[in-house]
Amino acid sequence: MATEPTGSTGAAEPAEQPEGTPEPAQATWSKAVIFGAAALAVLLVGATIGLLIGRSTGEEQAAPPASGSVEVGFAQDMSVHHIQAVTMSNWVRDHSTDERIRQLAFDIGSTQLEQIGRMKGWLMLWGQPEQPLGEHMTWMPRHGMHGEHGGAGGRQDTGGHEADPASTTGGEPPMPGMATNAELAKMRSLSGEELDVYFLQLMLRHHEGGTEMAQYTLDNTDLPAVRALTRSMLESQGNEIDLMTNLLAERDADPLPFP
Repeated sequence: MATEPTGSTGAAEPAEQPEGTPEPAQATWSKAVIFGAAALAVLLVGATIGLLIGRSTGEEQAAPPASGSVEVGFAQDMSVHHIQAVTMSNWVRDHSTDERIRQLAFDIGSTQLEQIGRMKGWLMLWGQPEQPLGEHMTWMPRHGMHGEHGGAGGRQDTGGHEADPASTTGGEPPMPGMATNAELAKMRSLSGEELDVYFLQLMLRHHEGGTEMAQYTLDNTDLPAVRALTRSMLESQGNEIDLMTNLLAERDADPLPFP
């Protein structure tokens, strides 16, 4: 009867993975679960902060903002606006090969995810739905009707060629600065520097629309929590606008026109 060599446990030693071997599917799935759980945690923390800030400033003692008010409209529409930015940022974070672009995408996604949670917390506190029951942007008169953003004319792409107008490539975006479905599909089809440039162009325009919404709200609300958040948005997105403008210039690319 053969005996096992001294020191052997009887279990086969795992074969050493050659360098550069792709991660097993289980590892990739585990990372996805971890990132998803972390995003949910940030969203819940943001919602809790939104509720606590409202209560700490005494806003629950006054009549909550009504449906159609600037505060409710801003919280509903900016949440949707932010969700697109988070989606775009997460894609680029996972697909860009430029560390500065990946870091920028991570910062935008993390910041705006927390802000979504805060605004949803307000809506819960105010007894309002998370999204408007009718049209977007009715609380901001200049943008109360579709057609002013993305639907008129074409845009120049990075190669100087005329891009398809939004009205024929996925429909008009519902809010200022937002990308159309066709633009999002184009972004996902790109790689390398082309992806980085198009992301910067789309996100720069997205920020320009977001800061316009935030500035209007800051100018038309007396609620301390809403004023604090809009100021924070204007500061952080203003800094990111400067950074993205510089990153585009480094790549000899121009921003997309903002209506």
